[in-house]
Order: sequence, then C-alpha cells, then structure tokens
Amino acid sequence: MSGNGNAAATAEENSPKMRVIRVGTRKSQLARIQTDSVVATLKALYPGLQFEIIAMSTTGDKILDTALSKIGEKSLFTKELEHALEKNEVDLVVHSLKDLPTVLPPGFTIGAICKRENPHDAVVFHPKFVGKTLETLPEKSVVGTSSLRRAAQLQRKFSHLEFRSIRGNLNTRLRKLDEQQEFSAIILAAAGLQRMGWHNRVGQILHPEECMYAVGQGALGVEVRAKDQDILDLVGVLHDPETLLRCIAERAFLRHLEGGCSVPVAVHTTMKDGQLYLTGGVWSLDGSDSIQDTMQATIHVPAQHEDGPEDDPQLVGITARNIPRGPQLAAQNLGISLANLLLSKGAKNILDVARQLNDAH
Repeated sequence: MSGNGNAAATAEENSPKMRVIRVGTRKSQLARIQTDSVVATLKALYPGLQFEIIAMSTTGDKILDTALSKIGEKSLFTKELEHALEKNEVDLVVHSLKDLPTVLPPGFTIGAICKRENPHDAVVFHPKFVGKTLETLPEKSVVGTSSLRRAAQLQRKFSHLEFRSIRGNLNTRLRKLDEQQEFSAIILAAAGLQRMGWHNRVGQILHPEECMYAVGQGALGVEVRAKDQDILDLVGVLHDPETLLRCIAERAFLRHLEGGCSVPVAVHTTMKDGQLYLTGGVWSLDGSDSIQDTMQATIHVPAQHEDGPEDDPQLVGITARNIPRGPQLAAQNLGISLANLLLSKGAKNILDVARQLNDAH
C-alpha cells in the first residue's frame, strides 16, 4: 500500500504542471458573464488546461461623461486589453465583436467568433411606461441611447420622441433609467440583456424595419496574437460557421464604407437555403437622409474542421483556418459589393456630412 502511495506521489511530482491560459476581459458584469461562458466552453473542450481570467478597465469604461462618437478613439473598449496581449500578459481576450474595429492593430487577429445571440436592439421602459411601445410613448418623451446608429434610425421613425446620449455599463444605464426621471426608455442590445438574465426588462424588440443593428452585434470575438499558432488552434474550434460568415460580410461592408462609431451605419443579415442576404444602410445624424439596399450571394455554410490551407488567412481581421476559404471570400465580396452599391448612390456624402457634424458638436 505504502509503496503504491510513494509511486503515485513520485509520478505526480514528475508530471508536467497543468498549462495556464490567461484570458483578458473588461471588468463590467456583462463582460465577465461573456468571458465566463467562453472559458466554460474551452474548459469542457480542454480539461487538461487551466484558465485564469484577468479583468481590466478600458478607456471606454473610464470616460463616461462623453458620447462614444465624440471621443475619437477607435479602440475605446479594446486598447488596454490589446496592450496586455502584446506584452504576453494574457493569451487571448474576449470582446463583444461590435467593439472590435474592422482593422485591427498589426500583430492581432480575431481567432474565433462564437455563435451569435439575438443581434437586435431592445427597448427598456421606465417602470411608469411598462406596457408601452416607442410609438405609444407620450410626445417629447426622452429616449436614451449611446449610439448614433440607433438615434438616427429611430428619429426618422418616431419623430415625436427626443433622443439623448446615455453612457455607462448596463447596470449603470438601467439605474439611471429607473431612479432618475430623465428618460422614459433606453435602447440596449437584446443580447446583453439576455446574457445578464434581464429578459423581463425587455419591453420591445426592434425589428430591422425599425432599427437595423450594429456590425457584429450579438456575437463574441476572441482576439489573439496573429502568430500564436498554438492559441489560434486552441480557440479556432469556437468558430460558429454561420455567425462567422454573416460577420465577415458585415465587417467588410463597414470597412469598405470607412464607417465607425462616429457615423450611423447599420446592417441586417440572414442565411437561408445557401443564400446570405445582407442589408446595409447609412443615415444622416438626424435620420432625415438615408440610403439602404440589400444584396445576396450563394454561400453554403460549411461544416467545421474542413481543411483550408492559407498562408495569410485574415479577412477583415478574422482568422478561421478550419472553415473553407471559398465561403469566407464570398461573404467578404458580398459586403464590399453592397458598400460599393451604396457609395454609387451617394453614401459617401451622407457619411462625410455626418462625420463633420459630429466633430463640430
């Protein structure tokens, strides 16, 4: 008995220590919930690895008295996390995909895009307006949103309402809504509310005819060092093929338009019977001027883990070596084609004016 015990102890001493994978995230409750869900999946896939979560504050978390569109920083919610990635303090970072610019800093890539939650926007009403819709809110009711995209579209549809900037994480914005009398309702991403378990606060889901969503909204992206093949292989299994292709099309559309937080650009994508449909639009800041259109491409959603040998596989900042290249390129080309169509109809002028007006105020 004692001999066996000694042998087991010796074996344990000689066995290699369990490798620790360090995962970076923002400190907010929602960011932690999202990161925990990704880490739980990785733990189930790789029981022989340990995962350590490292949370930090980003510029976007610290500057709460200025509208996102005014700060003029493309990587508001990512810069500090990418700095940690660059210094090898973390091995991967979990983001809301909509926070990741379409052009990443050199040396980084999105190594996984997880299955998308509901990408639509949701309306949360002040307790005294529960049961209402945006349409039935009283004249001059104030609706809070941190997004030019939402405000531009909704002003056009609901001209009897006023839209004002509201900042802070989900908890902060809900507290401002409930405890202050300034806002009758606020607009948030439905996916965030679902992940927080706040389904009961959703008073209305906005359909694409009312408000199209942000590029990548509802999906999580895992950012890694582009040359870290080990970690790329580790997270690559998280790619959801349909979400990946939809988001490649959306990001290619936004990149080709040269859009971002400071201009109202929105999308809507669906996949059906091997067809990827992409609707995209641009708006003036007040929503009075807009151009939108829809295009489609034949793209068969691939099974995962098919081979696709590429030397430089990045498309719009995304690396997905285990998904065939053909569908990815078709999705990217769809996004570029739709952007070109909108540009040919005058989208550049609308975006330029929106940028100038936003910078001036």
